[in-house]
Amino acid sequence: MKIRREEHMAGGNGHVIIKEILDAEQLNGKCGLYAQVTLEPGCSLGYHEHHGESETYYILQGQGEYNDNGTYRPVKAGDITFTPDNHGHALANTGNTDLVFMALIIKD
Repeated sequence: MKIRREEHMAGGNGHVIIKEILDAEQLNGKCGLYAQVTLEPGCSLGYHEHHGESETYYILQGQGEYNDNGTYRPVKAGDITFTPDNHGHALANTGNTDLVFMALIIKD
């Protein structure tokens, strides 16, 4: 598995740690990403839109605030978010522990 650290991803605060579960060859062009993502306390993934794809988050641990195309809501372990094609989202860690989630981008 490849692990990478992205600073200020999509204009967010701090950094994002991405552990890619499958690589591009294994995804076979059908998915853009399948990864475990960690946001440490105070970090966020900035607002971004998806075009030609959708993205789902499954929250594994921690808590945060999810921006669903301009509507904000709290998320915690066990929650699922879905961002369809031509919509946007963001996620911020609002807790004192890591916010960890699975991210799946499906190409249309």
